[in-house]
Amino acid sequence: MAFIITSPCKDEKAGECVEVCPVDCIEEGKDMFYIDPDICIDCGACEAVCPVEAIYMEDEVPEEETEYIALNRKFFEEQ
Repeated sequence: MAFIITSPCKDEKAGECVEVCPVDCIEEGKDMFYIDPDICIDCGACEAVCPVEAIYMEDEVPEEETEYIALNRKFFEEQ
C-alpha cells in the first residue's frame, strides 16, 4: 500500500517530499505531486517532511480526500 498526496499539495507543490524519497517515486503533475504506487516502498520519509501535511497512507486518507486515491491512480495510468 502506497502513500497518497491529497488536496493541501494542490497548487502548493513545496517539493520536500521529492528531495527525501529514496526511490524517486514522486512525480510532478500540472498542479501537484503524485506518488507512484508501483515504486513506493512505504518508508514514510515523504509524509514526515510534508510542510502542508498532504501525505497519507492509502488506508488512512481522510474521507473527504478519498478522491485523491483515484486521481493518483489515473495520473500513472495516463503516462
